Order: sequence, then C-alpha cells, then structure tokens
Amino acid sequence: MRFLLRLDPNAAARFYTDGEPVAGREAQGDAAGWVAAAARTVGLGVRAEPFEWRGRADYQEKEAGDYLANAIASGESPVRIREAFARRGVLVREAGDESSGLDTAAAWAVRPFPRPALFPIAQRTLLTLATRSGRFGLLPSENWDGGEDPWTAPTAWTAWGLAGLARSDRRNGRPAPAWRERRAALRLMATLRRAATPCGLLPERVDAETGAPRSTTPLAWSHAFAVLALRELWPGPAVS
Repeated sequence: MRFLLRLDPNAAARFYTDGEPVAGREAQGDAAGWVAAAARTVGLGVRAEPFEWRGRADYQEKEAGDYLANAIASGESPVRIREAFARRGVLVREAGDESSGLDTAAAWAVRPFPRPALFPIAQRTLLTLATRSGRFGLLPSENWDGGEDPWTAPTAWTAWGLAGLARSDRRNGRPAPAWRERRAALRLMATLRRAATPCGLLPERVDAETGAPRSTTPLAWSHAFAVLALRELWPGPAVS
C-alpha cells in the first residue's frame, strides 16, 4: 500500500516497480479512489484527495469520457452524480447520455464507495442488470461493445453491491427488498461458480456459450470481489 501511495495516479494507469509510469495507458479516473479505499482497509487512515475524473478512461480501458465509475470512485457528490447520470430512475454509464446504457459500476456506490443517498437508484440499476445475466455472468455494461463474453469481476462486484443493499434493508426493517436483492446476489454468485475452472479459478472473462476461459486466469480482481460478496452475504468474524 505504501508503494501505491507514492505513485502519481495522474501520470498513468500502470507503473514499474521503481514508480515510473508505463507508457501506453493513460491515467484512469478511478485510480485515486481505489488506492485510498485500500489504504483505509489496511489501517493507514488515508483520505481520498480531490481527483479529476472527467475526460478520462475508466475500468473498461476505452476512450476518455465522463463515466459513472470514475465519478463514484473519485468521491463526487451524490447530487452531482444524479444530475449527470440519473436517467429514467436508473444510473447510466456516460454523463448525459441515456443511450450509453446501464453500468455495473453502479454497484460501487454501495460497496466500496458507499453513498446511501444513491442506494435507491443503485438498487433499481443493479436489479435490472441482474435480470439480464447470462448463464456465466454479466457484461461490464449494458451496451458493452467488447463482445458477448461475460466478465467475472463486474459480475462479482454487482453481487457484492446487491448483498450490501440487502444488509442495509434488513437494518432498516425492510425485509421484502432485502430478500429480492439477496436472491439476485446469490444468482450471480452461482454464475461465477459456473464460470470458474474445475480447480476453482476465475478467468477474467469466459465464453458465453461454454464457460471456457477466454482471458487471464486467475484474475485477482475477480477473486477479491467474489470473496467480498461472500463475506457480505454471510458476515461473520474474520478468519486468518
């Protein structure tokens, strides 16, 4: 974590072990948010500094733009996120562009960057996406143009977000929504299990028809989100 905190997330998306940027991948608008969240998790007490999220690529590694994922991770206010991304009661991927479709990154507003004011609209977004899951999981976003293969990390973080909403509803005495969200989260976890290799490894993405690995296997990001989703679904004492 201390190594990551020494990096300049405005310089690039990837770095060498000496801290120098790797050419070819411009800075992404969600980087500083993830580093700060990880630092807090390990007890370093770091707060996210203001970070420019507009006009940058996001986790989908495509052209620069004003994206929901970056707005959430950067700490943008719920009011401004609603103004830019709320369309017809759900959150869309690109600011002001309803045709960009829904984005699984709406889950980030529940976990790990909780914005309670966004929980209702995130709930509608995630439940809608969950109904569109294939046998092996979800695409990163509704209008994803990178093929039809499901991606395990977006599937896992959508399950984590839904599980987080279910826990929040139970705390506030709303059992019916909690049941619906939990059931959707469990369905997505089942798709992850089908997407896993026989020895339990999660590929970055899998063939939509067969579930065969189509990319990096295993992908640490996918495993991390799957573990977090499981911990949200079945909370209990940490086991070392």
